[in-house]
Amino acid sequence: MRFLFLFLTLFLVFILVLSFVALFTAQPIEVVFKELLSPEVVYALKLSLITATISTVIVLLLALPVAYSLSRWDFPLKSLVRTIIDMPLAFPELVIGFLLLLLFSKFLDPFLSKFHIEIVFTKAGIVVAQIFVALPFAVRILYTSFSQVDKKYELVSRSLGYSAWETFLNITLPMVKIGIVSAALVAFARALGAFGAVLVFAGGTYMKTETLPIGLYLNLSYGNMARAIAFGIILIVVSFISLFVIELFKGKVENNSFRG
Repeated sequence: MRFLFLFLTLFLVFILVLSFVALFTAQPIEVVFKELLSPEVVYALKLSLITATISTVIVLLLALPVAYSLSRWDFPLKSLVRTIIDMPLAFPELVIGFLLLLLFSKFLDPFLSKFHIEIVFTKAGIVVAQIFVALPFAVRILYTSFSQVDKKYELVSRSLGYSAWETFLNITLPMVKIGIVSAALVAFARALGAFGAVLVFAGGTYMKTETLPIGLYLNLSYGNMARAIAFGIILIVVSFISLFVIELFKGKVENNSFRG
C-alpha cells in the first residue's frame, strides 16, 4: 500500500514537472525572452497585475465580513446562503461571465448608463469578472480560519470592556493572519488567471482588455506559439511564487508559535 501510494504521488509530480519542462523548452530561450519584452506581453502583464491587485483588495474587503458572519452567527437559511456563495466554485468560468453579462444588461446597465458608467467590455469589467471568480475561494479560506479561532477569546475580550469592533480588529484578525495572507494570495492568483469570465464579460480585445490568459488564448488562435509560451511562463511563475510565499509565511508563523 505504501509503495503504491508513493509511486502514484511521485508519478503525478513527474508528469507535472515534465509538462513544465516541455513549456520552458518548447522554444529557444532567446526567442522566448524576446517575446517576454514585446509590447503586447508587457501591456497584458501590467493590466493583469493592476486589475488583479484591485480585485484582490475588493475581494478581501467583501470576504472578511462574509466569512466571519458565516463562521460566528446562525441565521435563517444559512445553509442556503453558504451554498449560493460557494456555487461559483462549481461553475465553469464561461457561465460566470455569461451570468454577469445578463445581470448587467438586464438590471444594472440601464441604471449605470444614467451616470455614463460603462462596465461591460471595459477594463472595469475585467475587475468585476475577477472578483466573482476569486471571491468564493477567499470566503472558503477565511471561513475555515475563523472557524478555528475559539470564541472564548472574543468573549474574554468583550468581558474586559472591548467593543465588538475592537475585539474583531485586535483579537480575531491577528489570529487568522495566515488565513488572510493565504486568501489574498489565492484570490490574486485566481484573479490573474481568470479567463472564461473575463473573455465573456470584458471581451478579449487586443491590447485593450487583454490580460495574460486572454493573451495566451489570442496568440494560440493566431498560431504565434512563441508568444503564447511567453504568456504561459509568466502565469506559471506567478502561480508558483504565490504558493511558495504561502508556504514560507505559514512555516514562519508555525516556527514562531513553536518557539513561543
